Amino acid sequence: MFKGSMPALVTPFRNGALDLDTLKHLVEWQISEGSTGLVPVGTTGESPTLTHDEHETVVAEVVKAAAGRVPVIAGAGSNNTVEMIRFVEFAAKIGADAALVVTPYYNKPTQRGMVAHFTAAHDCADIPLIIYNIPGRSIVDMTPETMGELAKLPRIIGVKDATGDIARVSQQRASCGSDFCQLSGEDATALGFNAHGGVGCISVTANVAPKLCADFQQATLAGDYTKALEYQDKLMSLHEAIFIEPGLVGAKYGLSKLGLCTEEVRSPLTGLEDSTKAAIDAAMAHAGLI
Repeated sequence: MFKGSMPALVTPFRNGALDLDTLKHLVEWQISEGSTGLVPVGTTGESPTLTHDEHETVVAEVVKAAAGRVPVIAGAGSNNTVEMIRFVEFAAKIGADAALVVTPYYNKPTQRGMVAHFTAAHDCADIPLIIYNIPGRSIVDMTPETMGELAKLPRIIGVKDATGDIARVSQQRASCGSDFCQLSGEDATALGFNAHGGVGCISVTANVAPKLCADFQQATLAGDYTKALEYQDKLMSLHEAIFIEPGLVGAKYGLSKLGLCTEEVRSPLTGLEDSTKAAIDAAMAHAGLI
């Protein structure tokens, strides 16, 4: 069910409030451009600065707008297990296809603590769960062995791996099984990730270049790595430029260049430096987007 290019959707704002009309338009555009799934309210969706009500509103609106045409993986992460359970239960209630649960950040749980956290997620609702492992943000790193233990639970079905270590794919195939759904969370290494056995990417760049990212993923899944490398050459400078500053800010700037979204982000994030804008402009031109 979950494969190919799935944007980690930005959350559009206008004058400080959710811009739901723009969000719905982005869903339509993403589907028309070939994205094979949608992931609202991850970090790229500015989950740290959304209220609980806003979080749930965005997820519900994306599920409604997608209308079953592509799967929706609802962001449901928190470093507070009780809060995470609320978001997982909500995702199940409104008909999301899966919930994305990040390894708990800031409070630095042990591997045993992560097992307890994700077991609670599994047990609270009848919805598939995808582990989000991103040590660069959460500090903790779920080991392949721990992931293998969690993969024994029937509703823990995959991982969004943002370690940037493509060897993890093979290690996790060994510990979790070849059917465990491995999705890259790091655009620049998605080519090698799929070559090792991954099946897709939850992508920041796909906010701005959905068709290129979808075609790139389709080429890898067809085993056409010569074609995929051609797409990688078009996209690589954009992957890098978007992340000169926090990636969601770069993604919103890129969308603003396409006339699809404002640049507005919530504090403590700020708009981009002019030099970063110039780099993104050049990368979008290289990719043929502007």
